[in-house]
Amino acid sequence: VQLVESGGGLVQPGGSLRLSCGASGRTISRYGMGWFRQAPGKKREFVVAITWSGDRTYYAESVKGRFTISRDNAKNTVSLQMNSLKPEDTAVYYCAARLQGLLYADDYDYWGQGTQVTVSS
Repeated sequence: VQLVESGGGLVQPGGSLRLSCGASGRTISRYGMGWFRQAPGKKREFVVAITWSGDRTYYAESVKGRFTISRDNAKNTVSLQMNSLKPEDTAVYYCAARLQGLLYADDYDYWGQGTQVTVSS
């Protein structure tokens, strides 16, 4: 599975961005999907994940109520809507896919190359 993120950029505090993750190589319809982020000088951290069916989602406390994950298995894509962005959300955001295991753990099977999100005035 090849994953490619898009939609990152520079946004002011309080603004919104929508990240997309497109998959190729095989269908991700049976994969749990997650978004992680890594800020400069910090470890990669879990942000949000969604089960293969889309019936359950998991959010880090820091983004609850502001971020929303969704998936379209027919289009082989996963999206992350980010609202009310804060400077501390600045990081490289990675899309990841896994067949089994804990969706909040970072030992996913496949990773994208990442997209930069910068929140600054």
